[in-house]
Amino acid sequence: MIERTDLSPAAASAPAACAVSEALRERAHSLIPGGCHTYAKGDDQYPSNAPAFIVRGSGCHIWDVAGRRYIEYAMGLRSVTLGHAYPSVLAAAERAMRAGTNFNRPSPIEGDCAELFLSMVPKAEMVKFTKDGSTCTTAAIRLARAYTHRDCVAICADSPFYSYDDWFIGTTAMDGGIPEIATAQTLRFQYNRIETLQALFDAHPNRIACVMLEPARSVEPADGFLKKVEALCRRHGAVLILDETITGFRWHAGGAQDVYGVTPDLSIFGKAMGNGFAVSALAGRRALMDQGGIRAPGARRVFLLSTTHGAEHHALAAAMATMTVYRDEPVVEHLHAQGERLRAGVTAIVGSLGLQGHFGVEGRGCSLMFTCRDRSGAASQPMRTLFMQEMIRHGVLAPSWLTAYAHTDRDIERTLEACGEALLVYRRALDEGHERFLAGPATRGVYRRYN
Repeated sequence: MIERTDLSPAAASAPAACAVSEALRERAHSLIPGGCHTYAKGDDQYPSNAPAFIVRGSGCHIWDVAGRRYIEYAMGLRSVTLGHAYPSVLAAAERAMRAGTNFNRPSPIEGDCAELFLSMVPKAEMVKFTKDGSTCTTAAIRLARAYTHRDCVAICADSPFYSYDDWFIGTTAMDGGIPEIATAQTLRFQYNRIETLQALFDAHPNRIACVMLEPARSVEPADGFLKKVEALCRRHGAVLILDETITGFRWHAGGAQDVYGVTPDLSIFGKAMGNGFAVSALAGRRALMDQGGIRAPGARRVFLLSTTHGAEHHALAAAMATMTVYRDEPVVEHLHAQGERLRAGVTAIVGSLGLQGHFGVEGRGCSLMFTCRDRSGAASQPMRTLFMQEMIRHGVLAPSWLTAYAHTDRDIERTLEACGEALLVYRRALDEGHERFLAGPATRGVYRRYN
């Protein structure tokens, strides 16, 4: 386990801290569309009292520009599973950088990292590294189309994100700048409803190149759903692609495919793979992956992945160090155990305040999400914003509850103390109206047609 200090730097005075944050915010919005480089980090995704800018992290703690410390559960948009500034990962990355970061020819670390990855994900036979999951999912679709000579793509509609490329973003409300033709071959089915996927195969015979889905999210596969998806793909000659960007190295060191006993043709790993360093992987069967190679004489070529920074030495070194910790230490067990401690504690608080049906926790222990509902029982962004606001007020930044290896028992206890205080306000807001308690505007969904 990582060691960390509990000493917090002196925080600036509230007016001064606010002035610094606002100045930085105005500068960011004047220079960067949206004020940041990831929509999920935007001002519209957090309550008004959220730390505007984070300057440092250690373990599961972060510090904002005013020196205020928070227990964090966002953990780098799920990418940091061990903890911020994890010593062995930083040391590996530093050693690699001192030898140079990028050359005109491959480095041995590319093969080393591939070998370690494939030893941990044994259902894959080849792997190629890049920087983000979006690039991988698009490359996987290209492989599937080339392999099957078909054009349609079936994706599970229950997952909120697969790629920033047109084939997916054009199916959301945020489709500005994307022609309809870009999504004409993107079909959608529902998770745990195998009949909706069967209906697509029936309606588009011999046209579906691949089926892409996350193996799980907040809901577990029911009634052998994933095995049924696999069987349908085999029966209809479609490529099965599992997007394990989130589940990989969090559900299990070998991915959720090991947990659920399903064998994909292609799979995507990212997020937790490098403990915050930019590295993702497209992995799969040799017959598909080798279409992007150069050793099949006369074969039709597929432009797979070719990125200048895809095999940066320090990122691959960080990935190897991260995977080694997963291999040698009980990381996944810890993520699940601490998540279940959170779930049990929150459930008890909800019961004591009579909030059943208005506030809940769902998902696997390693990847918990909270649900917020108003007096009528409808999902409520204002109530979600209020809960986050009150948690921040008590020193916890939690758009969801993603545990890391660095979350100690004491961190969980403090989080539950904060949750108890936050849900007291939540209870009052249900009775008296959230308007009395919410300090700023409610958060808004990323996928909306207008600002």
